[in-house]
Amino acid sequence: MTLSSGSADLDLDYRPRLPRGLGVGIGCVGAGFIMADCHLVAYRAAGLNPLAVASRRPERAREVAERHGIGTHYDTYRELLADPRVEVVDVAVPPDLLLEVMREVVRHADHVRGVLAQKPLGVDYRQAREIVEMCEAAGIALAVNQNMRYDQSVRACKTLLARGELGTPVLATIDMRAIPHWMPWQQRLGWVTLRIMSIHHLDTFRFWFGNPRRVFASVRPDPRTARQFAHQDGICLYILEYDDGLRASAWDDVWAGPAREGAADDLGIHWRVEGTEGLARGTIGWPRYPERAPSTLDFTTRGRGAQWIKPRWDEVWFPDAFLGPMAELLVALEEGREPSLSGRDNLATMALVDAAYRSAAEHRAVEVAEILDI
Repeated sequence: MTLSSGSADLDLDYRPRLPRGLGVGIGCVGAGFIMADCHLVAYRAAGLNPLAVASRRPERAREVAERHGIGTHYDTYRELLADPRVEVVDVAVPPDLLLEVMREVVRHADHVRGVLAQKPLGVDYRQAREIVEMCEAAGIALAVNQNMRYDQSVRACKTLLARGELGTPVLATIDMRAIPHWMPWQQRLGWVTLRIMSIHHLDTFRFWFGNPRRVFASVRPDPRTARQFAHQDGICLYILEYDDGLRASAWDDVWAGPAREGAADDLGIHWRVEGTEGLARGTIGWPRYPERAPSTLDFTTRGRGAQWIKPRWDEVWFPDAFLGPMAELLVALEEGREPSLSGRDNLATMALVDAAYRSAAEHRAVEVAEILDI
């Protein structure tokens, strides 16, 4: 990390902590973009031990295994789960298939000790709770791949908040103007933004500030995606209300103007946290992927004087931050504790997403407790 102003070691804790032992056998269920181009790239760079891959398309599993120097590939995930060398399972399948896979995972609790499940954790809060309870009953540690918590700027901001450098949070915002690549399974589910992109931002607000009391959400279809399939949650605007007065809001705009239809683009993600003692602002580099564009953080505090402090780093969200959730799960297994991104914790994120859908449908603010009480 380098500093553009100031020379003190800021110790922003923006990198994940690695386990002491790197040899735990990881079995990878799914071989799509997220697994092949993010998870496995990050794991290999850190020296972790992915030892087998399975996919619904055996030829894809073989291709990905060969690309990443993994010695074993299976035609089915059931074969992979039966491999006694697999102690941790990394599951990256569409959310409507996750429950089926997890039911098979818990049958192998004799050798499977942990699972990292892709977000969203199933199709809704009810299904997420079923998955969490299954893993708890089997004694398997479950972590959820809410990897934006390991974006370097998001994590560095969390350090500032935890140290009290920003004082009491007053207002936080995330402004996303980006055009994601949508997955084919979204068409059959009719989802666009809330469960796919907004879930990152909702979870980030929870990571920074804890659980809000209620959410008010307003959505409309994305004109571009609407030409491909019907949906409601294209462009999503929402406000979170906290009991202490904090307000957090995001504008998740996946239309971002007619940039794909001939106009110039203006894409990016900007966030801002205002507190009684300081202000932090940042950018998320992901919209420029595959270009390596590190996220950024600038901050100023009363205690440091009237200056902007601008730490910079070389790491990027895609793919470097994908090491974080797996590393956290492995460290938690070593230490005999629940991972910080546990399935139990993630239920609050899933409930918040469901509350946002209900709010948008019913045109009212929805308390998260309404979903948790289901």
